[in-house]
Amino acid sequence: MTKMHNESVTKDCLTNKIILVTGAGDGIGRQAALAYASYGATVILLGRTVTKLEAVYDEIIAADGPEPAIVPLDLKGATKSHYEGLNATIIEKFGRLDGLLNNASLLGVLSPFEHIDHPSWNDLMQVNVTAQFMLTQALMPALKRAEHASIVFTSSGVGRKGRAYWGPYAVSKFATEGLAQVMADEYEGSSIRVNVINPGATRTTMRARAYPGEDPKQLKTPADLMPLYVYLMADASVEVNGESLDAQ
Repeated sequence: MTKMHNESVTKDCLTNKIILVTGAGDGIGRQAALAYASYGATVILLGRTVTKLEAVYDEIIAADGPEPAIVPLDLKGATKSHYEGLNATIIEKFGRLDGLLNNASLLGVLSPFEHIDHPSWNDLMQVNVTAQFMLTQALMPALKRAEHASIVFTSSGVGRKGRAYWGPYAVSKFATEGLAQVMADEYEGSSIRVNVINPGATRTTMRARAYPGEDPKQLKTPADLMPLYVYLMADASVEVNGESLDAQ
């Protein structure tokens, strides 16, 4: 599979595509935004922290990438009207949306089941599941305007097989896999394809919080994973739908 991704990723394979990335200020989201821009896409950077989004914006401009757009939005507090307004703005400014990378997630606190508290459970489900559902649903009109639209969700190994102490995070990733499967089946044969990426152990801030004793130098970097992320947004993957793929 990896070889196929590398062969399909030509230097202009995302030219003229409009791709929205959530969690674009840091980690895998930041790297995906930079990668998409380097392959020719106009990237819409969505995240909580404006300074981080501006840094990614500056990096794309410095590399002569297409000028990105910045959307500061906290998925924990965003409402249906925020998402619908975003859809209207994208249609007005760009005419369509070719790709959506649902990447933003909370890790929450890793703890025994009996110690999971309701507020942190609710916050995590809001960001990792409900907000992704609401955003994706609201953006469907813009996605339907694209010739080939790609929706990619971000999962985890603990979203396929539950693991002790990973509580809300693992449950949220099982829900993510389920949402993607429902959508992929529903839009089968249409202009919209839906897939899931499991990034695996990657050198990110979230990973460091989950495994503080781990040597980050032993892990793949977000840049190492990008062939799959780019491939799923490129037209080379138009026949790929309903897959849960490992980036490593």
